Amino acid sequence: MLGKYVIVRTYSAGVHAGVLKSRDGQEVVLIDARRIWYWDGAASLSQLAVEGTSKPDKCKFPTSLEEILLLEAIEIIPCTEKARASIEGVPVWSA
Repeated sequence: MLGKYVIVRTYSAGVHAGVLKSRDGQEVVLIDARRIWYWDGAASLSQLAVEGTSKPDKCKFPTSLEEILLLEAIEIIPCTEKARASIEGVPVWSA
């Protein structure tokens, strides 16, 4: 999955989407990554990875990061191009 756009679920750092740069055991580096703080319009992360969100205005995805190191990754889900476009198209959420 290296070089692919993925969703990563971690044990304690939440869910992130981005391009998989590297993986070493449970340590994952993503580039062009967004935290999936809250999503709507998909019943699960699996559906989000395949179809994207049908309610982008209800999602809360903060700004993207150039790179992030995630520890304790417990799930890496490859995304379709449709899902990637949907996730990247969600407006930046800020408080």
